[in-house]
Amino acid sequence: MDKPLKLYFIPYLAAGHMIPLCDIAALFASRGHFVTIITTPLNAKILPKYNNFNVHTFQFPSQEVGLPEGVENLSAVTDLDGAYKIYQAMALLREHIENFVEQHPPDCIVADFLLPWVDELANKLSIPRLAFNGFSLFTICAMESLRSHPLPEDASGPFVIPNFPQDIVINSTPPAESKTFMDPLFTIALKSNGFIINSFVEFDGEEYVKYYEKTIGHKAWHLGPASLVRETIQEKAERGEKSTLSVQKFVDWLNKKRDNSVIYISFGTMCHFPDKQLFEIASAIEASGYDFIWVVPEKKGKENESEDDKEKWLPKGFEERDNGMIVKGWSPQMVILGHPAVGAFLTHCGWNSTVEAVSAGVPMITWPVLGDQFYNEKLITQVRGIGVEVGVDEWVVTSFRGMKQLVGRDCIEKAIRRLMDGGDEAIQIRERSQKLAKITKHVVQEGGSSYENLTVLINELKQLRDCKVLN
Repeated sequence: MDKPLKLYFIPYLAAGHMIPLCDIAALFASRGHFVTIITTPLNAKILPKYNNFNVHTFQFPSQEVGLPEGVENLSAVTDLDGAYKIYQAMALLREHIENFVEQHPPDCIVADFLLPWVDELANKLSIPRLAFNGFSLFTICAMESLRSHPLPEDASGPFVIPNFPQDIVINSTPPAESKTFMDPLFTIALKSNGFIINSFVEFDGEEYVKYYEKTIGHKAWHLGPASLVRETIQEKAERGEKSTLSVQKFVDWLNKKRDNSVIYISFGTMCHFPDKQLFEIASAIEASGYDFIWVVPEKKGKENESEDDKEKWLPKGFEERDNGMIVKGWSPQMVILGHPAVGAFLTHCGWNSTVEAVSAGVPMITWPVLGDQFYNEKLITQVRGIGVEVGVDEWVVTSFRGMKQLVGRDCIEKAIRRLMDGGDEAIQIRERSQKLAKITKHVVQEGGSSYENLTVLINELKQLRDCKVLN
């Protein structure tokens, strides 16, 4: 009897980590395996509405870490102190999670790599563990190259990734603090049974898969784009938190627009630009004359912003014009990107946004801020040729600290026009984007690379389980 696997998924408490990991859990569940997501009550509410997996919750330790009731996720905090408290809370949940897992052991644990203690737990119970960090394989390769061939300590500015398949120039040197934080996490993640990658081999590229196998030799399973597990508009709309406006509002507005005539602008849930930077973005949008949907993270504590406050980050009369939508908070990004009216995506190059844009065939205007985003930018622009760069070279440790450099409206407008004004470069970028989008539809179907990878991984996990039973 081919018994289904029992898998536990433990995401980090941040929307950008939880949502893709839950989509990956849904892929396993769609093959008939028993899946349980372990999280907290409020985070369980933003999980997708799937009937084929269980959710097991533990009370979030709000009081112990000093967070107000109702704040259980990284996207609900607006400063470094709050982010650290979420990290502390996850450490306090460790004991409860360990007890649960020990009492009801699964066949495999899939955990975010920000939870390194899961390694000890899996070893103690002799069960396989898969690591998820939401990065592309290209980025993992780039980070590993820097770990094994470190830059000089006083290095700053642009650099060429050492010992790499291509000459890739990264626009800025990673901050030392980022490296200090990431390196130990990587070391532990590489002790797992493999990385789960929310991408597909054709996007990362065979050359980087080979490079990874040759230099790192750790297993990596491309199972994405996991977001394609959501097929209906309803499923796409319910991905993550509740949208500020109804999905129908966005669709109705976009339906009135010509194909490829709208710019979609979003820097994810974690990027908080200062008012003067928002003003430059607004001025660039206005100068370009294109229709737009612009998602601005809610300014917590300033929900009832006065007109005077708004004038600090919006040109006079900007909101009254009828060629755009400004959205505060959450938007149904997959629905927007999937609409034919959207012609470009101004993005921070977060991996979820990148994969969603690729799946929709929308070219990108890249503006990385932190983390893996500067590497993702090069995969988008230089390796695959499906975007243009704004030209940012300030790499911050955390988006909660004000950026020192201001990206001027002229730079932003120029990048927008390169994609939207329909020149030869724009046509070629659009063609490449649409070609990749066609491939994404195939990879998750039977016979596609990601579908087959999942089959092989499932069989390997079954083998490990069955050997353990025999022993």
